[in-house]
Amino acid sequence: MKRTLQAQYRTWPLKEPFVISRGSRSEARVVVVEIAAGGHSGRGESAGVAYKGETQEQLMAQIESVRGAIEGGAEREDLLALLPAGGARAALDAALWDVQARQSGIPVWQRAGVGRGAAIDTAVTIGMRSPEACGRAAAALAAYPWIKLKVGRDDPVAAVAAVRQAAPRSRLIVDANQAWEQADLLRWLPDLERLRVDLLEQPLARGRDGGLSRAECPIPICADESVDGVEDLPRLHQGYRYINIKLDKCGGLTAALQLARTAQGAGFRLMSGCMVASSLSMAPAMVLSQLCEINDLDGPLLLAEDWLEGIVYDRGCMSPPWGRFWG
Repeated sequence: MKRTLQAQYRTWPLKEPFVISRGSRSEARVVVVEIAAGGHSGRGESAGVAYKGETQEQLMAQIESVRGAIEGGAEREDLLALLPAGGARAALDAALWDVQARQSGIPVWQRAGVGRGAAIDTAVTIGMRSPEACGRAAAALAAYPWIKLKVGRDDPVAAVAAVRQAAPRSRLIVDANQAWEQADLLRWLPDLERLRVDLLEQPLARGRDGGLSRAECPIPICADESVDGVEDLPRLHQGYRYINIKLDKCGGLTAALQLARTAQGAGFRLMSGCMVASSLSMAPAMVLSQLCEINDLDGPLLLAEDWLEGIVYDRGCMSPPWGRFWG
């Protein structure tokens, strides 16, 4: 069956600057692909992995490098050998899942074998800001089940305290994006435990996290930047109880499902995550999320606009996009 591949750049403006320990951004730059075959077409989107140096231009070059293979009939499993893990493979993988679902009439979640394609609760993220501003942002989210707070090394406890006071019932993730040192973690742990933090995400930098200990940390720690694929799992057992799986990092839903099932078999608990991007990036991640205890797929909520007929968010609950939009 003859295929055609189209790829284009797209930029999504944000509602406000999004600040984490690595820097600030005011827009999300993505690549969108569409694969058409037999009267059906499927779409995928990726922002890539900025902290690994991925750019729109690099993603587009990788997509063009496999155009012949894709248009010649390469499938999702072939992509694992054709491209490295990263945003280009993630976008193409999503488009292939989507077009296959439209051709067959079998929803992606069913073909993926995740058991269901239900609505999920997602964390909603508060970017770095003053403790007072954190409190104001959290007050608007007090009815949401999960809040995620981005912090650095500048008095994170004060920011967490402000969020906890404003949203006493919400479960709380604190994400330092590798900004802390071991001494920081040990110093702040008692206060974070007192403030009922439910999860610490990547407090220490990849490669400097060997001193983490599950036994010594009362709050579960989740690996994000420290895990890209299955090959990273053996070295994470000592310190991490959760891993955060992002399609952009591991190179698409196909690889993400492999990583998720391998990690579960090795005793890890699962979190799904995302880059700042639209509903088109979140849709395949919602398939992965069916296997995860914690989900952080709020990228579209940070955008000033999103795709028409995209995912509907209602106080942290994401409605599935299956059907006309994706999958």
